[in-house]
Amino acid sequence: MQYNFIAIEGNIGAGKTSLATKIAQDYNAHLILEQFEENSFLPKFYKEPEKYAFPLEMSFMAARYQQLKDQLLSMDLFKTFTISDYFIIKSLIFARKNLPPDEFKLYSTFFNIIYQQLPKPELLVYLYVKTDRLQSNIKMRGRPYEQNIQDEYLDKIQEGYFEFIRQQKNLRILILDTNKLDFVNRPEDYQKILDVMERSYPTGIHRITF
Repeated sequence: MQYNFIAIEGNIGAGKTSLATKIAQDYNAHLILEQFEENSFLPKFYKEPEKYAFPLEMSFMAARYQQLKDQLLSMDLFKTFTISDYFIIKSLIFARKNLPPDEFKLYSTFFNIIYQQLPKPELLVYLYVKTDRLQSNIKMRGRPYEQNIQDEYLDKIQEGYFEFIRQQKNLRILILDTNKLDFVNRPEDYQKILDVMERSYPTGIHRITF
């Protein structure tokens, strides 16, 4: 890989962690995985979203910032590059969709402060997966608090990512349509993704359909 810092993004159930983990193992990369299971507000949010949205988003932002700050700003001489299964911007994307306008305004003030302090990925990979397949993946991995996620919520989050991507001018973004791939169980599909990611891309948005 010719990038020092790669972030894998996508909707809930898109395969971010699976892909980042496989790449880290195969390329001896430093792996950063989001510690979402440690967030006690997450199961509460899925049951009562209006009540728990703000503490959930604030706690996620704080945890992501601390993790990325600690790991991105420290050098690991034995790793070739760093790959993460999230980009800090997801905090703003989810908050915009989950919070009422007054709370989002307060939230974004804090977010903009921390966003300026973190390195940006040299390559942002967005895994595009349709809602029906996201739901299949969510059911398959079996996290109890995710089983009642509605299609409308997944659609809303997907659109939030697209809104962000369309506005970017200074990031190198690779959108991978992986709806016909099974990169976890089929090595040939995984290799297709690697072949694409190993190419050199200028700043801007690049869409790949397999």
